[in-house]
Amino acid sequence: MTDDSTLESESTEEAQPEKAQGKHARDVFELLATILLALAAVSTAWAGFESAKWGGVQATNFSQAGAARTESVRASTLAGQQATIDVTTFFAWLGAVVDEADRGVIESPSSAAEYEPTPETLSGFTFTRFRGEFGPAVEAWLALNPFGDDSAPPTPFAMEEYELEAQVESDRLQSAADQKASDAGDANQTSDNYVLTAVLFATALFFAAISTQLVRPLYRTATLAVGALMFLGTTSYILSLPIEI
Repeated sequence: MTDDSTLESESTEEAQPEKAQGKHARDVFELLATILLALAAVSTAWAGFESAKWGGVQATNFSQAGAARTESVRASTLAGQQATIDVTTFFAWLGAVVDEADRGVIESPSSAAEYEPTPETLSGFTFTRFRGEFGPAVEAWLALNPFGDDSAPPTPFAMEEYELEAQVESDRLQSAADQKASDAGDANQTSDNYVLTAVLFATALFFAAISTQLVRPLYRTATLAVGALMFLGTTSYILSLPIEI
């Protein structure tokens, strides 16, 4: 009896350290799983928040692109109207000059470069009332003697001096609209990327949660490892994405 009791006591003493060691390992595992659960949950929420913010950026950029295009069309319409006025007044002036020269009302200049508007004539009246953006182009064109020099531009509308501010503004607004549309596309892609990271973090959260329900240590460890690797990989990816606050 004494020998049996002694053996049983010794067996119990040997089992206690093993049991304590197993409990410690289980506690460590549960701590790691809890940490992963917490990090994955917070990261999922952050990814969702950023996805929503970038969705707002996308909407804002699309709205601004639409507004810029509207203003660009208005400016372009104004430029077209101004160009029509310039064309009309130019040919009205040119016709008046030819008619008045034929009738002897004005003297024909030896070259276009020497032309000077004659007061109290229709041609002079028209010439002095060219629009501010068009008058300098006509004067620069006449200085090239277009009727005697074939290398001169055919009309003042081909001169570098002829530039419609409204058209320049229209082009600027169109470029701004294109840039805003491009920014909206980038914001949309960023939002989609954050949605992807939210899904991946949620998957890591699932693996971390299910690992605590498994009985076999090997299965528990493998499942938690998969969740941890997925979390780390997704974290590495999300750190490369732009942040919108």
